[in-house]
Amino acid sequence: MKLPVYFLQFFCFITVCFANPSLAQSNYPNRPIRLVIPFTPGGVTDTSGRFIAEQLSLKLGQQVIADNRPGASGNIGTQMVATAEPDGYTLLLGFDGTLTINPSLFDKVPFDSVKDFAPIGKIGDAILILVANNDFPGKTLADVIAISKKDPNGLSYGTSGAGGTPHIAGELLKQKTGANLLHIPYKGGGQALTDLLGGNIPLVYTAVAGANQYVKSGRVKAIAVSSAKRSPSLPDVPTFIESGVKDFEVDSWVGLLAPAKTPKPIIAKLNKALNDILNSPEGKEKLLAMGIVPAPGTPEKFAEQIKGDLIRIAPIVKAAQIKPE
Repeated sequence: MKLPVYFLQFFCFITVCFANPSLAQSNYPNRPIRLVIPFTPGGVTDTSGRFIAEQLSLKLGQQVIADNRPGASGNIGTQMVATAEPDGYTLLLGFDGTLTINPSLFDKVPFDSVKDFAPIGKIGDAILILVANNDFPGKTLADVIAISKKDPNGLSYGTSGAGGTPHIAGELLKQKTGANLLHIPYKGGGQALTDLLGGNIPLVYTAVAGANQYVKSGRVKAIAVSSAKRSPSLPDVPTFIESGVKDFEVDSWVGLLAPAKTPKPIIAKLNKALNDILNSPEGKEKLLAMGIVPAPGTPEKFAEQIKGDLIRIAPIVKAAQIKPE
């Protein structure tokens, strides 16, 4: 039987690629790429992932499809990538909460944050901020700590939910300063801010992106940001370190990862494309507008941060006895 020409051409292509993997890698990508976002549509994490997917499509010459796979605080979508074929066609939008907090928060997670992934690069850091309602008597972080110690019931602060990065930051503040703070979890940072604006809660720990407009309009008081440097969008707000809390740095980050054993040439190509986006004027402008400070770098540097955060966060979660909602 005589085979069609197109079948023979395809067979030859597959045979050559398997015989010479470097050729297959040099042709990468030759079909669409899936970027798994382990959360529901909407929110800073999803929005940043979709922007990166659009820009990678332009850089790589192949469509990068954003695929939302929410569930179990990001564990479901993350596991999908951990077990995917390591060929560069399934990527993960990694989030610090899923990769570095969940392993300490849950009794068991269905992936290993270090062994199951090949980091591509960090996209950027979402700076966190502690804000107070305008009726709160204090103005500085020192005021917050002092007032909390005088309250036998604890000074309430709201966050987007139990076990999130803002909650970790609040617990770390308690551990470092002895502040008497009472965590109030909400179903999202927006709900927490609504209660703050209504005077129903004195403090909220949230992302700068969500609080920015209220700080600038004077509807809430900015106490401090927990990044190493001041926020570009709120340059007059001091950091926790400047406010007297030594070595206090807690950011929420987002980045790109592939399944472990993805070939290094593919990782290098994706890293270059990502860094080109982060270094471009449009990339910087778009991400900063989302409250994310771009952080171009190497896969190795991103891998080091993941390992370091896992070690740093575990004792905070254990000491505070934080449990998932």
